Amino acid sequence: MDYIEIAGYKSIKSERINLTPINILIGANGSGKSNFISFFDFLNRLYNKNLNEYIALTGGENKILHKGQKITDSISFKVEFENGNNGYSAVLNVGTDGLVFTDERLIYKSDKGVKISRSDRESRIKTTDNVRANYVIRYLEGFRKYHFHDTSDKSPFTIPSHVENDVHYLYSNGANLAAFLYDIKAAEKIVYNKIVKTIQSIAPYFLDFYFNPNKENYIKLQWKDKYSDTVYGVTDLSDGTIRFIALTVLFLQPELPDTIIIDEPELGLHPSAISKLAGMIKSVSAKGCQVIIATQSTDLISHFSPDSIIAVDQIDGCSKFNRLNANKLQNWLEDYTIDDLWKRNIITAGQPNY
Repeated sequence: MDYIEIAGYKSIKSERINLTPINILIGANGSGKSNFISFFDFLNRLYNKNLNEYIALTGGENKILHKGQKITDSISFKVEFENGNNGYSAVLNVGTDGLVFTDERLIYKSDKGVKISRSDRESRIKTTDNVRANYVIRYLEGFRKYHFHDTSDKSPFTIPSHVENDVHYLYSNGANLAAFLYDIKAAEKIVYNKIVKTIQSIAPYFLDFYFNPNKENYIKLQWKDKYSDTVYGVTDLSDGTIRFIALTVLFLQPELPDTIIIDEPELGLHPSAISKLAGMIKSVSAKGCQVIIATQSTDLISHFSPDSIIAVDQIDGCSKFNRLNANKLQNWLEDYTIDDLWKRNIITAGQPNY
């Protein structure tokens, strides 16, 4: 993505966020970081033609519209890719039965775009015969938002996955992690070994995964340690280790998505694991995979330059997004790290008292 414009969505009144290979959102609780991340769920449901069902299940229009229907009666967005060669925009207004597309456009080389909607309740991008739609859909399908927070006894990581059907891409909640790893081991042994060694670097007791599909070709996430012959399950790992395994597979997988989007990936991770995570983020960005992350971790941002960090503040109920400027911080960075500047309030943006 080159940039995304959003208006009327949750705490975002009207913002344009220019995007670079690495985009790390920092800010106080409630500033709007997670709202921005959640917009990609909204966009995913929109182009998959189940937007109004999604809105109904998440609390209705009042929860989606900026400050509710009394203040805002529409949501709009515009996103462009490849230096404006392709893009997509829409305006949705509140109707009697939910949101209605009053304007939906496919954009080519930053022009005004070709209108493809006519007061529809769902997107027409997948049904239009406009040739530009194929290019835009490819980008939209490349947006992958991941959430590995649930590590409970009934988490997605405990669910068996199918070694034929669940191997095409890593699911957003990690539910197919076992089958996905099983396939990587069979097809990309060098990549698989790198994943195992990276996990061992923060969990030295970890030996390898244990794969044993049942008669129906379903497999559970199991593993062995270096000190016994016992086969362990995913619930025998710490929460932080489970999340680090999922993150490692996500960032080291053979075929990366176009964009990786994660909310608070550092949750429960040891500082050494956060350092490894930062390295993997830099590695995938160098391979052309754009990364968008919301975080509260000073340890994580310490590994990145100011130009990769976007400070988010809520002012009068509206989220504001400002990318840090390395030139303005240059003198400070001679004596302090970027996380020191944030912790000491020298970087005033993204602070609870902003």
